[in-house]
Amino acid sequence: MSKVPPKQEGDPNTTGHTWDGIEEFDNPMPRWWLWTFYVTIIWGIGYTIAYPAWPLVSSATAGLLGYSTRGEVAAEIAAVEEANAGINAQLASAELTEISANPELNGYAVSAGAAVFRTWCAQCHGSGAAGFVGYPNLLDDDWLWGGDIESIHTTIAHGIRNEEDDDARYSEMPAFGEILEPEEISQVVNYVLELSGGQADAALAGPGAEVFADNCSACHGENGMGDREQGAPNLTDAIWLYGGDAQALTETVTYSRYGVMPPWTQRLSEAEIRAVALYVHQLGGGE
Repeated sequence: MSKVPPKQEGDPNTTGHTWDGIEEFDNPMPRWWLWTFYVTIIWGIGYTIAYPAWPLVSSATAGLLGYSTRGEVAAEIAAVEEANAGINAQLASAELTEISANPELNGYAVSAGAAVFRTWCAQCHGSGAAGFVGYPNLLDDDWLWGGDIESIHTTIAHGIRNEEDDDARYSEMPAFGEILEPEEISQVVNYVLELSGGQADAALAGPGAEVFADNCSACHGENGMGDREQGAPNLTDAIWLYGGDAQALTETVTYSRYGVMPPWTQRLSEAEIRAVALYVHQLGGGE
């Protein structure tokens, strides 16, 4: 059994807490520490009164000073926009095809377009614009609706297959699983694989040519090279938005695809749309 040691002369009072024979002295805190602690309490109360602090149902207390970090950022953005107002107006009014001939305007547009792209476009097309399955690679020369600067501008401004913009690019491939027999789908898939230089079953690709001519050539062309007026992809190259192996092509033919891109006129200014169009165009895939 633990024995409590006798109290020595000069020992402070104890708190009354004892653990395994050890008592806790009731030593007072240093005065400098206490005053520092009191000052922090006063400062904290003053801060919550002066600045936004206490959360409410839909907002927070505004504070007597009316300070807002969002307001500060908004003011900085407004200042930058004011500083760039002149060159943005010039960018918005210039002929798209002539901007690249103006080094100062083109340099500004590409830099601004890169910022717009990282903010609004990289989520789908990737930070390097190389795309992903279902999201086009913007670095190659394969464009459904054209890759010249004016076509890119139109695509960005109005989007693809959306219901928000009457001028959106629009094309729709039927789901041939409701039209063709499974054998016919297998045949046309192998014919398309043969067109693009893939590994195909020649015995299936032969009759697949007839299935293609009857059902696919109206959009993709008799030679399978596509039609940009309809947004029909070229099937003779090795560039595939949803995959070019037999399984992916079978799924595409059977169920169709329906990718949607929003119109950006409702989110971006004309200068920003032109800037990102110029940025994309100069990445290497623009025509």
